[in-house]
Amino acid sequence: MISKSSPSAVGIVLAAGSGTRVGAKGNKAYLPLAGKKMVSWTLRMLSGASELDRLLLVVRHDEVDLARETVTADVPDIEVEIVVGGRSRHESEFNALTFLADDIRSGSIDVVLIHDAARPLAGPDMMSTAVSVAREFGGSLPAVPADDLVEIDDGAVRTDVLDRTLVRVQSPQAFRAPELLDAYIRSEADAFEGTDTSSCVEHYTDLDVRTFPGSSRNLKVTYAHDVVLAERLLSS
Repeated sequence: MISKSSPSAVGIVLAAGSGTRVGAKGNKAYLPLAGKKMVSWTLRMLSGASELDRLLLVVRHDEVDLARETVTADVPDIEVEIVVGGRSRHESEFNALTFLADDIRSGSIDVVLIHDAARPLAGPDMMSTAVSVAREFGGSLPAVPADDLVEIDDGAVRTDVLDRTLVRVQSPQAFRAPELLDAYIRSEADAFEGTDTSSCVEHYTDLDVRTFPGSSRNLKVTYAHDVVLAERLLSS
């Protein structure tokens, strides 16, 4: 339980997926990048956000020991609580919120931020902005114009020219905690699974979810060329 007198924000890192598209034999969250596992870079980045008071790492049931070993080896100075995830992103989020439910209901936690382990380059400032906007309005998520997406082409970084009316939603996504918990409890009863956190919030709540500027640097490591770029950026 949280002992602080004022409400706290909690950061949740989702690392219960796989790495089929990136070419990893196992979970891509544990891919080595610039001397550390990818999930460790993500945890380090969240730990630098002044608005976050607590960190949860959601992992596969068969990777609890691996997660603990990774945290101990790469980021031993960071306090990380480990929660077992589910078969889908939505189920993993539900498990994390269930773990936090008592503190949310007591008012100890007022905002929950959810971030992908595969986005190690978002930066602490983006985390703090997400929490601040969610506190003020109800929810927040970063978005970038589609033509700002960075790709690797023949070893060089380039920017594709696409329709500027299109946007790509990123994580972190942050929301007021009571409404977020209620949305996931209701979705469980309805067997509803959203594509991401915001889709569940939009389905079950009237929260005012605001977008704020994302970053092309906040790439999601999905394909093999993303690994090359992420390692280059983390090393620079």
